[in-house]
Amino acid sequence: MGKRAIAYVRVSTTRQADNELSIPDQLTRLKEYCRKNDLSYVREYVDPGASARDEKRPEFQQMLADIKSGAVKCDVLLVHSFSRFFRDRAGSVFHQTKLEKLGVRLISITQHTEDSPSGDLMRDVMASFDAYQSAETGKHVQRTMMENARRGYWNGSVPPYGYATTVAERIGTKAKKKLAIEPKEAEVVSMAFKLYLHGDGKTGPLGIKDVTSYLNEQGFRNRKGDPFKVQIVQKLLRRTDYIGEHYFNKKDSRTGNIKPRDEWIAVPVPRIV
Repeated sequence: MGKRAIAYVRVSTTRQADNELSIPDQLTRLKEYCRKNDLSYVREYVDPGASARDEKRPEFQQMLADIKSGAVKCDVLLVHSFSRFFRDRAGSVFHQTKLEKLGVRLISITQHTEDSPSGDLMRDVMASFDAYQSAETGKHVQRTMMENARRGYWNGSVPPYGYATTVAERIGTKAKKKLAIEPKEAEVVSMAFKLYLHGDGKTGPLGIKDVTSYLNEQGFRNRKGDPFKVQIVQKLLRRTDYIGEHYFNKKDSRTGNIKPRDEWIAVPVPRIV
């Protein structure tokens, strides 16, 4: 048997991955490539639902750590296409260079490049194109989501505690959703605000720690069935959703910084308090 190979496969968390290969199909093709090219298939790393614009991917990080520590011995890192590895040019070049210093060559089974200066140039061009394509797709997705929010629809994230999503309209094959009150959870939300503002009838307004203790002592639980934590109750009491004010496009998805107020999009939701 020839050189040792590991495989890295990924699909995106965003809907821009609709036409991309599934994880099982990627793995099948990578294993077949190994059989045809006399490579020993050592291990696979799978990130199901992770963007390749940065390195914040659990299996990607584990793979790099295993290679660096020697926990996994390999000569080749296989990907279906270079975009599975990285969609950012700088990140792609940086990590390919690190791999090369460790004696590992990155190979795309669908984008053949030679191990030469001209091959390096071609990989650089492909990485630049992937970065451009990713940025353009991201802008299109963001525009679509903003228009969706302007029309009062929910954009697919997990609904806040106290709410559930319901299909409001179908446009073609797509279900447009809005938030609806989830009665059992809404009861807890109402109770938390009542305790914080007025107390339990025996005392004055309760602090956040006391509100948390009261909810847990009364048997109320979070969505996962676990007792409430102080930090969660604090966030709950700060949400404007419960007074019917939800805002989309409030934070920068990359930096987490709050955007200017005039860029927020108000999305009406049913009031709980």
